[in-house]
Amino acid sequence: MTLQSILDEIRKRPGTGEVIPVIDPVTEDQITEFTDCGEEAVNEAVARARAAFESGVWHGLPGRERAKIMWRIADLMDQYADDLAELDSLNTGMPLAQAKMIVPTCAEFFRYYAGWCTKINGTAHEVQMTGGISGAYADMHAYTLKEPYGVVGLIFPWNGPVFNACAKLAPALAAGCSTVVKPAEETPLSALLLDRIITEAGVPDGVVNLLTGYGHTAGAALTAHPDVDKIAFTGSTEVGKQIVQASAGNLKKVMLELGGKSPVLIYDDADLNMAILMASMGIFVHSGQGCVCGSRIFVQRGVYDQVTEGIATVANSLKLGGPKEEGSNIGPLISHKQLTRVMGFIDEGKQDGVEVVTGGHRLDRRGYFIHPTVLTNVDPGMRLYQQEIFGPVVTITPFDDDDEAVAMANDTTYGLAATAWTNNLSRAHRIAKRLQAGTVTLNCQLVFDHSVPFGGYKQSGWGHEFGREGIEAYMQTKSVWAQL
Repeated sequence: MTLQSILDEIRKRPGTGEVIPVIDPVTEDQITEFTDCGEEAVNEAVARARAAFESGVWHGLPGRERAKIMWRIADLMDQYADDLAELDSLNTGMPLAQAKMIVPTCAEFFRYYAGWCTKINGTAHEVQMTGGISGAYADMHAYTLKEPYGVVGLIFPWNGPVFNACAKLAPALAAGCSTVVKPAEETPLSALLLDRIITEAGVPDGVVNLLTGYGHTAGAALTAHPDVDKIAFTGSTEVGKQIVQASAGNLKKVMLELGGKSPVLIYDDADLNMAILMASMGIFVHSGQGCVCGSRIFVQRGVYDQVTEGIATVANSLKLGGPKEEGSNIGPLISHKQLTRVMGFIDEGKQDGVEVVTGGHRLDRRGYFIHPTVLTNVDPGMRLYQQEIFGPVVTITPFDDDDEAVAMANDTTYGLAATAWTNNLSRAHRIAKRLQAGTVTLNCQLVFDHSVPFGGYKQSGWGHEFGREGIEAYMQTKSVWAQL
């Protein structure tokens, strides 16, 4: 498998809609192009998935057999790790070293959930109630079954193509679902290679079906399809709301991992060197294009100037560049559309009196690069304070005590992640309980494990990925009663 073969394959994929260019965000040149698959392709993919599910060709296999195939997927991902990393690096502009660190984590999704294939079980219940038509339940037996939902649509974003695909595919396959997979139109390349790997590993035909097209065409048709039982989506809160509305037709179940405006609290007793470095990387890594990026930093007043200066220093030390540029550690934004959006937030802030400590401008070169930006004197009512920017832009605000810090941190419609930096462990755990976020990190940031559930509060999503919760999200519970 070569890069050129993937580029050739996507050009040849059939479609009935618009021709969609795939742009290199580093050079702004076109890498390849493909045709939007169209609604008929969505119907055909769903029909294949339904036929595969009803046949039991996948969910009817013993768990140990599904597990073997999932281990083969992981082994093949290891075998093609360099190719997967190169595709994601080319497609997103992320540093190649970063992409190479991510791919092994993706393979481990399949190994982790392969272990769950043999541990899917319900529970038996000792019936203790009295009453009912017969007057007693003494001779009754009750138990539960865990069953796959059926046909599940998996829609994932452009900021981590392989990671997000595996985070959804692995538990869905472990649960026994049949799937229809729709990557972002900006980043379809690694999905083609992953699709090849899945076939080579022995996943039966029709269990995984790849669609390539726009979100508002292919994605919308998949979301509204009456024969899809569940949608799992990662992306913006705005699109998440549209998916909820579209799902109303057949009341399909929906799992959403949406946006964030994550707060970072830095106290005066923290290890400031570590806090400054990690808070900086927590927003500037991948040019801020991460749902858990800490885009609002709150600093205790006594160390506010020191932390602000320190984060600005880190911002100025980062080298922006493409995957092949020596020494680069931060890539570009994904597209011209995203560049325009992020600069719009910054320019609006400047007009409203925000102080730009550093950054606030596009780099004078080709590519969608924005200098890491540090903003102060930001009013809580400003759009850039309240809305997810999804760029390398951070606001820094002082606070005096816990109550003020928590109030500002929770002053958002989002609730995906939050962080506190303090050497007072009692305070740290008290703060963790008060922060309205699905994930709270204490004296660390950007941490992850396959076994730890991940989900959002408020408008940051519905449901959880990873861990036991991750596979249960693709199963439904049936209660069975029997008269003995």
